[in-house]
Amino acid sequence: MPNASDFSGQVLLSSRQFKGQLHRIYRWYTLGFLLFVAVLAVLEHWGMPRTWIGMTFLLSTIALYAGIGIMSRTTDANEYYVAGRRVPAIYNGMAIGADWMSAASFLGLAGTLYLTGYSGLAFIMGWTGGYCLVALVLAPYLRKFGQFTIPDFLGERYGGHWPRFIGVAATILCSFTYLVAQIYGVGLITSYLTGIAFELGIFLGLGGLLVCSFLGGMRAVTWTQVAQYIILLVAYLVPVVWLSVKQTGVPVPHAVYGYQLEKVTAKEKELVNDARELEVRAIFRQRAEVLAEKMKHPELSMAADKLVATKKLEALKSNNAPVAEVSAAGKALAALPKDEAGALHQWELAKAADEIKSQPLNGMPAHAAQFTGNPDGTPQEKEAYDTSRRNFLALVFCLMVGTSALPHILMRYYTVPSVREARRSVTWSLFFIFLLYCTAPALAVLVKYEVFTVLVGTSFDQLPAWVHAWNKVDPALLSVLDVNKDNILQLNEITIGGDIVVLLTPELAGLPYVISALVAAGGLAAALSTADGLLLAIANALGHDLYYKMIDPNASTLSRVTVSKILLLIVALLAAYVAAQKPADILFLVSAAFSFAAASFFPALSMGIFWKRATGKAAALGMMAGLGVTTYYMVTTQPWLRDIFGATTPIQLWWGIEPISAGFFGVPVGCAVIFLVSLVTRAPSHEIESLVDYIRYPDLKTYDRGFAATDSQHKGQVPHQAADGL
Repeated sequence: MPNASDFSGQVLLSSRQFKGQLHRIYRWYTLGFLLFVAVLAVLEHWGMPRTWIGMTFLLSTIALYAGIGIMSRTTDANEYYVAGRRVPAIYNGMAIGADWMSAASFLGLAGTLYLTGYSGLAFIMGWTGGYCLVALVLAPYLRKFGQFTIPDFLGERYGGHWPRFIGVAATILCSFTYLVAQIYGVGLITSYLTGIAFELGIFLGLGGLLVCSFLGGMRAVTWTQVAQYIILLVAYLVPVVWLSVKQTGVPVPHAVYGYQLEKVTAKEKELVNDARELEVRAIFRQRAEVLAEKMKHPELSMAADKLVATKKLEALKSNNAPVAEVSAAGKALAALPKDEAGALHQWELAKAADEIKSQPLNGMPAHAAQFTGNPDGTPQEKEAYDTSRRNFLALVFCLMVGTSALPHILMRYYTVPSVREARRSVTWSLFFIFLLYCTAPALAVLVKYEVFTVLVGTSFDQLPAWVHAWNKVDPALLSVLDVNKDNILQLNEITIGGDIVVLLTPELAGLPYVISALVAAGGLAAALSTADGLLLAIANALGHDLYYKMIDPNASTLSRVTVSKILLLIVALLAAYVAAQKPADILFLVSAAFSFAAASFFPALSMGIFWKRATGKAAALGMMAGLGVTTYYMVTTQPWLRDIFGATTPIQLWWGIEPISAGFFGVPVGCAVIFLVSLVTRAPSHEIESLVDYIRYPDLKTYDRGFAATDSQHKGQVPHQAADGL
């Protein structure tokens, strides 16, 4: 009869064969993808239209992801929820890298660094530090427990339905907010690649997303995310390396980062005092003053604007002006606000935009300046410096704690065979994320140097075609306006949204369009990979935790998986509808998700692992309190949310902390409530305490109702399901 060592040897051999097969598959996949790009480059050289190239990239990549989903389809609960718990650490690290490199990271991070300079490094520090927290505080312990979802852990650790139910609600809140941002990115990239409408692009990209996650669950999502990581890595590195070679002759952008930053700093000083820039800033300042006067007498201003627009339209018609001019004048007349509230809102937004453009460097801080203000200056400058520094640290804290508590990231650690592989997964994921994150600061500086030295100063009739192409996609993302009528583009006459800086890189570098399409395909892969994970996190929380664990514990495996698939479809369509409304920028939506995750999950998860005295009632109240404080602060201080909820009270920031870091207040409140309520409620049962011991201590290999045992004790006992995979 075979003994345990024989069985372990067979499992190890099978694992090695499986990993070797994966190596071969993805090696050939990478070579095939590079060949595909090379073929398209040759076809472009031969005259293939850009639209065809973009459409080919879009359809080919979506078909690839859908094909993996079809081949990985399953109705087995273990495969659907956790990919059979057999994903090797290196591939789980790649999948986590793709899951993590969302549209915000791929598209928004370099753009944020471009717009904010040094302060944007808070995102890199916070997100990277979050994975250190994951490795030290959460991932190994959650894997050792061996459930399917994060609400599942909360339900089993704390007992009762309330912690699980609140966990489900928090999962939906933070994941749905994050999901909307990813689908927005899908629509943006798809419309850029194909020229179709933004709203149609959302649903086109959603097709491949649904086929993958709907049919195969975590198994399909895992192997798709590995494929997507390869695409997004190649897409991110190729143009920035080329741009580095163009500017410096060195193919390592990280090596020339400081050298180019010095040049950017020198150019910033020149632009601040440039005569034409001063002229443009004065015009914008005058516009802001005019709008401020209009807001004092809105009724008279509305009537005057309507009269001017009407006379202009009539004059164009009477002079037989071109149809395009008449049409534009008619649209301008129709776009005038219909009521006083709408007019005030429109003028306020325009006034704020003009005030920003009246500032030096288009409202951007000096790239190398650490914080705004001056620690040795006037009292106002000292206060600005302290506030800026507080916001930097608060954002780092929020992003770090939020990263360590995101459900769609944590559930990935359930897919590996063992606790050791979970730890290795974190290491690999940090490595794969580092490859892109250490490149983003260099990319931002290289792009800024290109804009400052090449684009600025170009005559309007010689601007590259991509400027007008992006203006058609969305003027808020990129637009130019000759304010002082000198036919020369000034820095303050450009509007560049942070979300398109990465997409602009190939065109700034003078690369063929096929590389632009490649970068767009990489951004699409980043958005789709994260959207897959988020969709699965929401659907699994609803299907497994709400339906199976709370509503129908006797549901069959097939019905559980079927319910999860139906809910996944509903959530995807709802998120697509919300994203089509363009509710806010990608960066705010993502940051809101981190604050929600930090405030709701981190206190309950960390204290549930490291403090046996934490109780179920305390966890439920702590999650609600942390989430409530975070939500309240966002709603009362963030302009977009204030408009939605009709908040009219003056904005009162607590210690000057911006709403993007609202979790800074929610996390300590959640921890305090859990601690205090746990002290005044009944201690957890002996079973729960032994479960916590089992999770925390590596020498405890088994757990059963009412006792914990080491390998040297209770031989032959049947372990709890938490021992699975050890």
